[in-house]
Amino acid sequence: MEFKEGLTFDDVLLVPKYSDITSRSQTDLTTKLSRNLSINIPFVSANMDTVTESMMAGTMARAGGIGIIHRFLTIKEQANEVLKVKRSGSVMIENPYSISPDKSVAEAIDYAEDKEISGLLVIDSNSKLIGIVTERDLLFANKANKIQDVMTKDVVTAKLGVTLDESKEILHKHRIEKLPIVDDSGTVKGLITSKDITNNADFPNASKDKKGRPLVGAAVGVKGDFLERSESLLEAGADVLVVDIAHGHSENAMSTVRNIKKAFPDCELIAGNIATAQGAEDLIKAGVDAVKVGVGSGSICITRVITGSGVPQLTAVMDCAKVGKDYGIPIISDGGTRTSGDATKALAAGASTVMVGSMLGGTDESPGTVLTKNGKRFKVYRGMASLAASIGRKSKESGTISLDDDLNDYVAEGVEAMVPYKGTVTDILKQLTGGVRSGLSYCGAHTIPQMQENAEFIKMSRAGFAESQPHDVSLM
Repeated sequence: MEFKEGLTFDDVLLVPKYSDITSRSQTDLTTKLSRNLSINIPFVSANMDTVTESMMAGTMARAGGIGIIHRFLTIKEQANEVLKVKRSGSVMIENPYSISPDKSVAEAIDYAEDKEISGLLVIDSNSKLIGIVTERDLLFANKANKIQDVMTKDVVTAKLGVTLDESKEILHKHRIEKLPIVDDSGTVKGLITSKDITNNADFPNASKDKKGRPLVGAAVGVKGDFLERSESLLEAGADVLVVDIAHGHSENAMSTVRNIKKAFPDCELIAGNIATAQGAEDLIKAGVDAVKVGVGSGSICITRVITGSGVPQLTAVMDCAKVGKDYGIPIISDGGTRTSGDATKALAAGASTVMVGSMLGGTDESPGTVLTKNGKRFKVYRGMASLAASIGRKSKESGTISLDDDLNDYVAEGVEAMVPYKGTVTDILKQLTGGVRSGLSYCGAHTIPQMQENAEFIKMSRAGFAESQPHDVSLM
């Protein structure tokens, strides 16, 4: 048998080339996520339950990337996470949350807390605006009182078609934070908030849809309710769906892709994970708009240990990227990225974007609480094929978990671990994007496609790798 050589990021370096770049700010990181969707930085947060829910996805979009909401939620819960992202950064919220005047203060508080918002529009049975209730109105109010007794009745509004500058003037003039948009008959058509206007100005590089809302993706499985889940996620505003399966080069994945594309032909669809050129080609022919590459390369993935299967990540990306280029389909490198240098190598090898998990798992924006061990702070990070995730997934799908279940029936391909607490994801993304921008300049490139054209890899020995690390010094 002839053995093919497989390489990963630590096996190679990019050969420096002449550069006319005088500042890394001259580089452009805009890239394709999928066939018809572009983002402004090449980073995607992983669809894992310890990485991406609405807070992470919203932050990723504001930074110029995108987050993929994990699927280990009920359909309603996952759709609600998508809605939260869409509402978090839109200049005008098209369907603002509202309440009727005969509801109680207690009901309004519960509703606002559930939706994680600070105010509700009060509308009558004809959808006419009659008031607004905010935290200030509800503070210290008798919870048994009706909303009509505590709401602000004289509401400052604007007509449909008001410009952003006009909205700012109205908000400032009346010292208010929320501006309902109504038509000539007084029917509510939207809501503009000062926070959304500020976000729009503070994050000019944000990834947005055609309506100015943050981009967000969501994952679906290959069994059971995937069509129903897809429909709910798309209705909630998901810009892209990800068919999430450990072994993407399988009939389960192919048939799911075909079924989703048949039911929702206009949706952007990503599928994976695969690790070979043939796997990429088969998914592309099934109808995907991007292919996710990586089997066994993630920090908490033990697929290679348990199954003996996998391809070193750099080789996998390069093989799949050749096929992706032939078909005009972007490749996402998923797994094995520990540094901005790894991300740069993945992009130079042909990936359009890089999916990151463990690097973001210990941040404020990732789900979960901070743990303290030996005086240091950590967050839990686990593979979606780990034992706990597998059991949790079954309980979500069936609603119960039997005490009679044989744990030997679960063959885990991931582990649970703790990652150090890292603060905000914004700082990590700044370091990652800064490193990639510098990487482009070393390749003499202004853009990611230009780097892919210019890139020249060189293999290095163990001694070369050791030489690449800090050495002969005592680190502080």
